[in-house]
Amino acid sequence: MATLSPGRPHEPEPLDDKELRGLHVVRRFGAVGSLFLALGSLGAGAAPVINPVQEIPVLRLFTRIPTVSLAMGLAGMAIIVLSWLMLGRFAQPARRRLATQGQLARTIALWCAPLLVIPPLFSRDVYSYLAQSEIVARGMDPYSLGPAEALGVSDPLTSGVSNMWRETPAPYGPLLLRLGGWLAPLSSGNIVTGVLLQRGLALIGVVLIIWALPKLARRFGVQPATALWLGAANPLLIFHFVAGAHNDALAIGLMVAGLEVGLQRMPVRYKHDAVPPLAKGELLFIALGVVLITLGVAVKINAILALPFFTVMVARRWHGRIKDLLTAAIPMALLFGVVLVAVCYGTGLGFGWVGALGTPGLVRSWISPTSELAALGGVLGIALGLGNHTNAMVPILGTLGYLVAGAVTVKFLWDSFNWRYRPIIGLGVSLGAVMVLHVALQPWYLLWAIIPLAAAAGTSRFRIAATIVTAVLPFLLPTTGSTFDGRGYVLPFAWAAAGVVTLLGLFVVHRLSPLLLSRPSPEHSVPA
Repeated sequence: MATLSPGRPHEPEPLDDKELRGLHVVRRFGAVGSLFLALGSLGAGAAPVINPVQEIPVLRLFTRIPTVSLAMGLAGMAIIVLSWLMLGRFAQPARRRLATQGQLARTIALWCAPLLVIPPLFSRDVYSYLAQSEIVARGMDPYSLGPAEALGVSDPLTSGVSNMWRETPAPYGPLLLRLGGWLAPLSSGNIVTGVLLQRGLALIGVVLIIWALPKLARRFGVQPATALWLGAANPLLIFHFVAGAHNDALAIGLMVAGLEVGLQRMPVRYKHDAVPPLAKGELLFIALGVVLITLGVAVKINAILALPFFTVMVARRWHGRIKDLLTAAIPMALLFGVVLVAVCYGTGLGFGWVGALGTPGLVRSWISPTSELAALGGVLGIALGLGNHTNAMVPILGTLGYLVAGAVTVKFLWDSFNWRYRPIIGLGVSLGAVMVLHVALQPWYLLWAIIPLAAAAGTSRFRIAATIVTAVLPFLLPTTGSTFDGRGYVLPFAWAAAGVVTLLGLFVVHRLSPLLLSRPSPEHSVPA
């Protein structure tokens, strides 16, 4: 794949009056979807066992009509996804007129606002964060004790944790749990306040993503508006980082912010250029970048892949020789080690988290190719009279998945070093391989790949693939994070009602702005 030098994106013109009207309609349509999702969450979200909504007049009605609540949630999801797809027409890199970064940022803020104060959606993980943070706040070790043992089965925080995680240690980094431990006393055991505080941590990551993405995109020759649309306005981010309050948001935010800070003073150099002199403050900013990425690692281990690719960026800034790679790698690795040790011991939690990293692998996600291959192997074993060996195949295929992901990472590191790919593209592909081949693959895991690739992958093939994945994946996971206790009639009725509401919404959008549902006109594009 060619490479080597990213061209600067063209300077887009502002949207005309007709397009501005379309943008305002899309923004309001998405806001309606967020309001639907917020109201639906009251009866179809991942509510705590002791649900405070049941004590609130009027709003408690939603807890008694789960089919209606789920229909509202599904309609809200569909409306947000459709709004995002329509918003994409104002962020296509080949267009002459594009939405500005400010317009897109305000749109993201508007769509996220109703979801800031709702019960968590799509997963109960945030309750695990609360319980593990409380363990830290009480001075116990979250890496050796599960919530049930540390807090007691009858503790309200333990009751909110999914059954399979009540006995397991925390798999998260010490920085995240120490931050949670500091926040725990502020909530005084109140689950609602605790969820809002944990969502605040996730929002810090979202803000970092919104800040870093357009800067990285401009650096790598991608339209900032395109990167913001694909990476930050992405429905997966809105559903799982904002509504779901997943800690991946903070880890990814620190990772991309570290890359941007590290590159800020680094001169741009292409393969055959002369080596530019050392810029003022360049080494300091590289060091700050390593520190931020290390902090991301101390939240979630996946961010560690950014360090070798960042090292390749630094080596290519010089002569791009093996000697330059080693000259960059050794001090960066030492700084990473110093910061990580300081965080681990400064938080008082040590390195116990390393031994608990395999905890998420206890889940077998039905959307994981590795997990499904193991299940298929079990079915074949039964069919051939060999017995059900699914449990034995999961660790075998999981290990093979890690080996394949490791091989992909090594290949892209080497190819990036040899100028065949931009290193940040190698980072996105490698993170994608690690996530897709994980037995516990969840929809939001793919944001680890989509967000860095949004900043650097300028090909339409990637955007089309990422758009399809983003439009489909949200609907594979129920808003509650679990089923409706086997009540089979709930889902089909909810889907039917959501479909009717969504179609009515599209009809209104078409009446207000026919432009949004029409094919883009060729005269709006930049000549090739």
